[in-house]
Amino acid sequence: MLWIGIVLILTVGGVYVFKSCRDLPGDIADRSGNAIRQVGRALADVASAFKRGTVTTSFVSYATSLTNQQYFQFATLKQMEIFTQKEAPSTGFGYIPLPEVVVEARVPVEYTYYLDLNGKWEFVLQDNVIYVFAPQIQFNKPAVDVSRLTYEVKKGYLKSDDAQERLKSSITSLVILKAKDNVSLVRETGRKQTEDFVETWLAKSFTDGHKYPVKVYFPGETPPKKLELIRKIE
Repeated sequence: MLWIGIVLILTVGGVYVFKSCRDLPGDIADRSGNAIRQVGRALADVASAFKRGTVTTSFVSYATSLTNQQYFQFATLKQMEIFTQKEAPSTGFGYIPLPEVVVEARVPVEYTYYLDLNGKWEFVLQDNVIYVFAPQIQFNKPAVDVSRLTYEVKKGYLKSDDAQERLKSSITSLVILKAKDNVSLVRETGRKQTEDFVETWLAKSFTDGHKYPVKVYFPGETPPKKLELIRKIE
């Protein structure tokens, strides 16, 4: 019998270490002028951009030129993970039952979350609000600090080495599962960072861009019915 217990221990300074807090909006503001000149797609106003159908391409070009990559990285989550493997009692020599074995592994893990700039982005202008339908939140391969990986036998000692090896071999798959679970934790941060990023782009790219608030939706989220009808018509 195998069950995995995961305990999160907050690192000093909090759970979240947001890369974007260092880069946005100051760094972007400093670099945005050069980025727009490189993109060469700045239009007179937001309405013109929507009429010409160049909003998405302009945004992706702008974002790519600023980040120098195809991803918009918005959050880094650092956690101390504790994984526990529990094995039921077994029968030993002479049919003598062996005690239950419980082995615990402790290791720091770093999870990085991003949006693919080459993914499906959709922009809708309605009632002077720009609605952004962003692609799915994704994550890099979790970075496990193996130099700080420790094990402890919490219960039982016979066959504990075998249990430890089995736990060790499963850590990679366990942190990936944990990264998926953490998406719900970083979703609102991703939404806010994306809204700030798009608003910065609008303000720098269009003469009236600062007048438009931005609201971001991720796949699986339900927008207002009126907005959904407009998307279907378009």
